[in-house]
Amino acid sequence: MRNLLLTAAAALALASCDTASTSSYEPSDLAQVQSPDWVADAVIYQMNTRQFTSEGTFKAAQAQLPRLAEMGVDIIWLMPIHPIGEEKRKGTLGSPYAVKDYRAVNPDLGTEDEFRAFVDEAHRLGLKVILDWVANHSAWDNALVTKHPEWYTKTPEGEMMPPEGTDWSDVADFDFSNPDLREYMTGSLTYWVREFDIDGYRADVAGYVPLDFWQNARAELDAIKPVFMLAEWDSRDMHYGAFEATYAWSWKDVMQEIARGDANANAMRNYFTTQKVSWPDGAMRMMYTDNHDQNSWDGVASEIYGPAYEGAIALSFVAPGIPLIYNGQEADLDRQLAFFEKDEIEWKEGEYAPLFKRLIALKTAETALHNGPHGAPLVEVPNSASSNVLSFVRGEGEARVFAVFNLSPRGQDVTFELARHHGAFADAMSGEDVTFVGMTSLAMEPWGYRIFTAK
Repeated sequence: MRNLLLTAAAALALASCDTASTSSYEPSDLAQVQSPDWVADAVIYQMNTRQFTSEGTFKAAQAQLPRLAEMGVDIIWLMPIHPIGEEKRKGTLGSPYAVKDYRAVNPDLGTEDEFRAFVDEAHRLGLKVILDWVANHSAWDNALVTKHPEWYTKTPEGEMMPPEGTDWSDVADFDFSNPDLREYMTGSLTYWVREFDIDGYRADVAGYVPLDFWQNARAELDAIKPVFMLAEWDSRDMHYGAFEATYAWSWKDVMQEIARGDANANAMRNYFTTQKVSWPDGAMRMMYTDNHDQNSWDGVASEIYGPAYEGAIALSFVAPGIPLIYNGQEADLDRQLAFFEKDEIEWKEGEYAPLFKRLIALKTAETALHNGPHGAPLVEVPNSASSNVLSFVRGEGEARVFAVFNLSPRGQDVTFELARHHGAFADAMSGEDVTFVGMTSLAMEPWGYRIFTAK
């Protein structure tokens, strides 16, 4: 009898296979996120409102929006704008990531009307605005602590606690197993889209919050308007129905290792290969050389990267990824801004301001360099100095961009194999015409780079 049952089960399975749709074997888009059209060539600009002007207000920052629009950036990411907790506060002004009220504006930054005016002016100039969202934890004096203590994680002794394994003593950890917390937090996310017309979120420590929360929240947000979602996390799972962009911490780490002399071009080559073969097609990885906390233990970006700094910036714009500019980079910010105190950016015409503007214009003009599914994949052009030089094309025919990066402190005379880069090009920085045929060679300066666009 047992053999008869097994035979019947096998026959049923075979019959199911025979009738199964061939679509079961077709590749699917695992990301399952529909980005707004304006994300295609977007460049993100991170703004710390407290430090951005001497006033530290939305109204004062609004006056600089025309400059940023003229610079060419597309998305203004505002660090948390909510009231900051006072209980267990760090420093004089506290961390903006210790949120006291998720549905209010920090009065130090301005009023709700002034924030609405900031968003409206940004939209008038063609800019988008995303908010930094701290879903994982709240300030200790957030009203939720007393109203809904069951929404918080507890120690074995039953006490509220900071996020496990951190030194974030100024915040209390949420317990996302509670559906009422999820409903409140999702409602708070939709509130700012409905009431202030913001365009999406950067999710702080997104991986500390269950993915299914973000997936549901994304669906509810998109039902209001198409939004852009950036996860502060380096995991491909975050792209599955929740975020179109994640942090490329691994790219930043590799680039810094190369700048220190602890790795070479092969490490960067391996990074891009891993992205191509193991991440969802079209996943956007945010690449950057500086932001508000990633370099705090090493120093400022220009010092960390040293002579490799300009090449690192350029690579973050022409390789697959969505680039970030940290406020003040265009003014050659020479220090890590204080996190818990007032520390105003000194604005001046920086050495790198023209570079950022030129790279943004290049990324906008060349569809091959667009973000995620809107751009072209990186295809390596093998060269004679592969351990030191990374060379690749993106795009095809007259839509190609050919880029060469010397990721070493030594000059390199480089020849290239195959014909992926052959044809007539213009140097994207100088405008000089260049034709690549056969064994055309390039003399690369230490840490130098060349970017060519097909004619």
